[in-house]
Amino acid sequence: MILSDKSIVSLLQEGTLSISPLRNEQIQPASVDIRLGNTFSVVEDSSTGIITFSKKIKYKEIFSDTYLLLPGQFVLASTMEYIILPDNLTAFVEGRSSLGRMGLFIQNAGWVDPGFSGEITLELFNANRCAIELQTGRRIGQLVFAQLDQPALNPYRGKYQGQRGATGSKVYLDMESD
Repeated sequence: MILSDKSIVSLLQEGTLSISPLRNEQIQPASVDIRLGNTFSVVEDSSTGIITFSKKIKYKEIFSDTYLLLPGQFVLASTMEYIILPDNLTAFVEGRSSLGRMGLFIQNAGWVDPGFSGEITLELFNANRCAIELQTGRRIGQLVFAQLDQPALNPYRGKYQGQRGATGSKVYLDMESD
């Protein structure tokens, strides 16, 4: 079940759900607007020119109120908001249609697990032929909340728990079985 603004406000007031900082006008009929933070990360060039799943990737971290995203460029960015989800609530991260129409693709794998806490790292890609100026504090997307039928048996306690800033991939920490 997707939560309404009334349910979102109720959860925020009782402290079951936490989003900070948050202004009342960010709460929409069935979502909460999220804003662009001031942290950006780009993959640093490697000597081989190859990124693998098994080795730590180096990122250049940039703190700025604006970021010029060039055509065909990819950058990680953070939200201003730090969220704490209870074990019975999940969230979908959706980009804004108005920004998609500019050629800005926004993703974060689209899903926030029950029990997650942290700023959300967004993957931004400019599919336009023109550069796009990103500005801290502007609405970049929205969180749509869904109630689980019961609390998760194994809520999220993974490698991105508590993240702040545009956090790079930690896929090298995965323990894959053969």
